Amino acid sequence: HERGTGPAPMPLLLAHGWPWTHHHWHKVIGPLTDPAAFGGDPADAFDVVAVSLPGFGFSTPLTNPRENYADMADRFHHLMTHILGYEKYGIGAADYGALVGARMGHKYADSLHGIHLGNEMPPTMFQGDRFWDLTGGQRTEDLPPAERARLLRRNNIYVSHVAAHTLDAQTLTHGLNDSPAGMLAWVLKRYKTWSDRDGDFEADWPVDDILTFATIYWVTASLGTSIRAYKNASLYPPKPVDDKTPYVRAPAGFTFLLGDSSPGAETAAERVKIFENG
Repeated sequence: HERGTGPAPMPLLLAHGWPWTHHHWHKVIGPLTDPAAFGGDPADAFDVVAVSLPGFGFSTPLTNPRENYADMADRFHHLMTHILGYEKYGIGAADYGALVGARMGHKYADSLHGIHLGNEMPPTMFQGDRFWDLTGGQRTEDLPPAERARLLRRNNIYVSHVAAHTLDAQTLTHGLNDSPAGMLAWVLKRYKTWSDRDGDFEADWPVDDILTFATIYWVTASLGTSIRAYKNASLYPPKPVDDKTPYVRAPAGFTFLLGDSSPGAETAAERVKIFENG
């Protein structure tokens, strides 16, 4: 929790995903809390609350075995309003944290200035009969060749990750918690596959940063409980508070990164079209 330096800093909750940690936000905390020190306007300052998702890193041990993104949303709203005393706040979130942020934008819209999500995560993620299948069971052979190729490329990036985390999470956990080399290999593969694949990985991901993130998981033995968040979204699927639309009622913004690995689009216009069409 870092207080902002400015006339009226806006409270801002930052939520990470998997296999990230609260520490992944450390390079933006300074510019967000003290923009004047980085050439910005002090009126744009934030009070930053960089949370660790329950079951991740230092938010352990996990006391609720059914914890899913809706439970996390309730916890973080309570943290911001009842514990820290903010009447209204904003949210910045990505990956699994985007599920949490969207849920907060659905349930607690009146308490939010707005939310910004680093990727599009539908609230039905990891649910349904084929909860491990990010294609939603779509028949790829019926698609135009270019669209089929993009969808298959995206699926090939994620299929082993989502399937292992939802179908064999506990088995995987025993191995990863027993071997720091195995844990680092599993996590590092995600960093390398999901980040800018045209960039210099070692330049983008300094060794000290990687070891810091890995150590947070290792010393807390939290890899298993963090992976559990995937399965719990399937076992205990959160229900909307009502059937009104849109699902997210708070003002919302999204970042579409062309170097990202989903949803299989080549241009910004295609990303927007896919988002608008669900």
